[in-house]
Amino acid sequence: MKNSTFPISGFFASIIYMEYESVIGLEIHAELNTKTKMFCQSLNDPNELHPNINICPVCMGHPGTLPVINREAVKKVIAVGLALNGTIPEFSQFDRKQYFYPDLPKGYQISQYQHPLVNGGYLDIPVGGGKKRIHVTRVHLEEDTGRLVHDSGDTSHGSGRQATLVDFNRAGVPLMELVTEPDLRTGEEVIQFGEELQRIVRYVGASDADMEKGQMRVEVNISVRPVGREAFGTKVEVKNINSFKFAAAAVDFETKRQIAMLEAGESVVQETRGWNEHKGESFSQRKKESAHDYRYFPEPDLPPLSLSVELVEGIKAGIPELPAQKRERFGREYGLDPAIAEVLIRDKTLAGYFEEVVSELVQHDKETSAEQKSSRNLASIVAAFLTQDFLRLLREKSAVIADIRITSENFGELILYVAENKISNLAAKEVLEEMFASGDDPSDIIDRKGLWQISDTSELEDMVRGVMGRNEQAVQEIKGGKTATLQFLVGQVMKDSRGKANPKVVQEMLRKMIG
Repeated sequence: MKNSTFPISGFFASIIYMEYESVIGLEIHAELNTKTKMFCQSLNDPNELHPNINICPVCMGHPGTLPVINREAVKKVIAVGLALNGTIPEFSQFDRKQYFYPDLPKGYQISQYQHPLVNGGYLDIPVGGGKKRIHVTRVHLEEDTGRLVHDSGDTSHGSGRQATLVDFNRAGVPLMELVTEPDLRTGEEVIQFGEELQRIVRYVGASDADMEKGQMRVEVNISVRPVGREAFGTKVEVKNINSFKFAAAAVDFETKRQIAMLEAGESVVQETRGWNEHKGESFSQRKKESAHDYRYFPEPDLPPLSLSVELVEGIKAGIPELPAQKRERFGREYGLDPAIAEVLIRDKTLAGYFEEVVSELVQHDKETSAEQKSSRNLASIVAAFLTQDFLRLLREKSAVIADIRITSENFGELILYVAENKISNLAAKEVLEEMFASGDDPSDIIDRKGLWQISDTSELEDMVRGVMGRNEQAVQEIKGGKTATLQFLVGQVMKDSRGKANPKVVQEMLRKMIG
């Protein structure tokens, strides 16, 4: 159906859309970050730029070769399943999924069907100020396909004609597939589920899940139905979307497209569609396959898996604190604003660095009087600097936390100087940039640049009197009750001191001297 057949717009569109709801299920694939591929010893290197380097007779499907199960890949999928509250069966097996495509060298894919590694599970996501539980159907393990490269027709490959080339470096890479129940209803829910799953996968160390590199891909199964009806509508699958925001956009587009078809008296066709991110629309690819089309049968070259209780319990014991747990603890233990805590927990490494810095401050805080403690929250100051200036510097330098030269001890020292009003916030930003570049101690940088804050009233008195003398009208306004003008005078003193004066001390001095 052409887009031009969409007859619904404006007010009437809103009314019609309110009469329908989307029913959405997700299939999310994540490439596992194992050293080698799923069934052979070829390197699993997503950063390899040269095509067809990391291949061997096994992953290329040469006759007479036999696959061997990657134990680490199995353990990583089980870890994800446990993190999602899934059940790990004692018996699991691999199956052959029969289909032919140019990027599938064997002519079939080794996957799982009847007996996956993980059954069930769930993930809670925030919805409308509360939580919504999205149930997981299964999590299974399979091998990835190769990657198609569409040549525009230059002569680099020798033909001078348009062609589709195949890079088999990715063929055979361990691929986790998670399938949800059709519990989602909106594009925003898709984003919330996808991003939280991405964090979990990263936290347990299963995958880097970089969607720009194709390490995580999402497929959206969507149908529409009148509100209140139990029966599902005809399902359409939108495949290989490399962004959760694009997945949400696909939901919105498909919802409108399918409603328009139903309102026009047409039938929605069960099919597989692609997503054009530039046009913001889906397009038909092929008729949707059913399970029987793949002719699954147990993989004859691989033994079934017996998953012992000891193995599962060992994996469970190694699962770290998960994002939801860390999110709750950061609020409870450090009193962080939920929005700040959310930024920190998005990156496990950043959250860890935050706690390292805070731990460096614990001993100092123990030696600080209750009166001094009440005037500051060191953890909040650390979090503010990390989520704002620190992350900005990382983005500007295209760096990661592992690359930085600032020790947690030095970062903590800088925070203390801010909390104790020894340097201004503005000066701290300047010092942080220098620390980022050089790795020097903050005190050395402050000495070198002359950034220590002046809090001694005897040093500030002449400066304050000078500002008052030049701004008699402002002084009279304050005496007349216009207290807001006081900040103007504080600003003038800060200007004269080149930002070194302690604004709190200056403010108090002005109040006393003006009367």
